[in-house]
Amino acid sequence: MNDTTPLNQEQNRVLSIDFFRGFTMFLLVTGISGIFVELVKAGKGEAIIALIDTQFDHGVWYELYFWDLIQPFFMFIVGVAMPFSMAKRMARGETWKKSFYHALTRSFWLLVLGFMLGATDKTYSLTNILPQLSFAYLVAFLLIRKDIKWQLLVSFAMILLSDLLYRYWPVEGFNQLTPDHNFGAWFDLATVGHLNPNHWVTFNAIPTSAHVIWGVIVGKLLMKDWSPNKKILTLLITGLTGVIIGYSMDPFIPVIERISTSSYVIVSGGWALVVMSISYWLVDVMNFRKVPTFFAIFGMNPIFIYIFASLGGGRLLNRMAVPFTSRLFFWSGEIAINMITIIVVAAMFWYITYFLYKRKIFFKL
Repeated sequence: MNDTTPLNQEQNRVLSIDFFRGFTMFLLVTGISGIFVELVKAGKGEAIIALIDTQFDHGVWYELYFWDLIQPFFMFIVGVAMPFSMAKRMARGETWKKSFYHALTRSFWLLVLGFMLGATDKTYSLTNILPQLSFAYLVAFLLIRKDIKWQLLVSFAMILLSDLLYRYWPVEGFNQLTPDHNFGAWFDLATVGHLNPNHWVTFNAIPTSAHVIWGVIVGKLLMKDWSPNKKILTLLITGLTGVIIGYSMDPFIPVIERISTSSYVIVSGGWALVVMSISYWLVDVMNFRKVPTFFAIFGMNPIFIYIFASLGGGRLLNRMAVPFTSRLFFWSGEIAINMITIIVVAAMFWYITYFLYKRKIFFKL
């Protein structure tokens, strides 16, 4: 799903891409945000800590918190890495036909793995990151050689199509603004026969494909022979424009993550561009490397670590850590023990990725 060349083997690598991906994955799978939950329990930090804690959860419907940006960030950075990976394949003499077959195979396995992670003995769901990415990745790949105007046209056409279906699809009693009573809910009832938990809809794969497509555009921009300042300003100004436009649409088209309204896709895409510009400036221009490398290593095996976490890896590591943290820090109280355990588990997650990285073991689809 991305280029996983060891960091120390490529001098010209855009480390900010690896940092962005690794930082996103670290937040997504380690449960490190649980520290703020424990601080709220302890009554520490009062309103500030409570506000931060709120940002590490999804909005119920209309709310948009930081956590609602994690999946768009992940899909966006997959797109950013695609032109770099494609360029290397072409440099090795790989044909377009072979690259397309590889992309098709990768999309198939993303779909299969996502189906497995979302299935129970009675139902299944395709709303987790992997099946959504399966579709979006293939669409972005088919557009990767196209001019930017066509990439933008297709991405906004998919967003517009989604909004039009939500507004005008002729199903009695369904409308865009009601959880489980909108086009996405109807689509799930018609295809899989049931609604998904917490109002998520499978149809999100259509509008959020824009995040991967926009990532591809950004990847191509980073490969251009432009000055760093021009790249940073282009990303930053475009991103801030997207954030402003997206929020400005809210009175007419609410920012709702769970059905990926056009305003949400544009706002979250804008934030992804802003964060990418800051990452590029700090890591590749200002040359801050130590902390970014820590997170970059974590992102070198994204599929493996995501599946490991989804299959209960966090609970397993927690069971391994608790016998030690509860006995070594028994004097500090339950909340402190919980916080220390969260940090230890996050460190164990990181060490697993470091272990694989040092041995040049990279799980690819």
